[in-house]
Amino acid sequence: MARKDHRQGRRDGGNRGPAAERPEGREQPRVNRRGARREERGDPDLVRLWGFHPVREALRSKHREVVRLWATPEAASRLTAEIEARGIEIRPTTPEELAQRLPQDAVHQGLLLEARPLAAMDVADLPASGLVLVLDQVTDPHNVGAIVRTAAAFAVDAIVTTERHSPALTGVLAKSASGGLEHVPICVVVNLARALETLGDMGYLRVGLDSEGPAALEDTVLSKPLALVLGAEGKGLRRLSRENCDVLARLDMPGAIRSLNVSNACAVALTIARIKLS
Repeated sequence: MARKDHRQGRRDGGNRGPAAERPEGREQPRVNRRGARREERGDPDLVRLWGFHPVREALRSKHREVVRLWATPEAASRLTAEIEARGIEIRPTTPEELAQRLPQDAVHQGLLLEARPLAAMDVADLPASGLVLVLDQVTDPHNVGAIVRTAAAFAVDAIVTTERHSPALTGVLAKSASGGLEHVPICVVVNLARALETLGDMGYLRVGLDSEGPAALEDTVLSKPLALVLGAEGKGLRRLSRENCDVLARLDMPGAIRSLNVSNACAVALTIARIKLS
């Protein structure tokens, strides 16, 4: 499965390299003399990952170039093997100092890693018999992070998302993904409808999850390669996304609450798909 070098730029007019993981562009919030938090410009070519699982998986990843690691002594001791294997120098710190470098309420667990963005993947490079997720303007970083984590657990081959109306693949999202970003290639596209057309040309069955779908996903015939298309909460799938799906299917829930958070719906859909494809 090819990952495109992020320096190569665009291909086919629809996919972008660096946008697959947009650097946050700011780092090291500090306290001024009056006690107010201020921000200091960081390296725009770096992304920041914090928390035990995101940092551990980034250190283990063959695809991630790591640059700097801040760690408390206790946190560093939990990652001794990974740190030694990478040969990365530790910058000793304290929980309080890390809190000043990160967004308010960030759960850093004594770790902050600066690294290069992961290379993007082109839609054209998706496997011929793959299972992929397509996100139609799902913007909440917690939801997208949970989806990435679920995708890693279900061995999803890639996630297709949009350049605009999608969160940066770092920071809060990476923490919610709990290391999943290192295991699921991301395809970032400019035009989602065109990407869905490309998937159709590649033989993918495109199944849009829609609460008003004519049939339940359990009753829908599924085959690989398969693309499950998920829309944003509230808005659902956009018109062009719906029109570029081969079939629309709903998730029938037996309880009093019939709708699910998009990340939970993703987990249910992948469970059904894996059972039906096995």
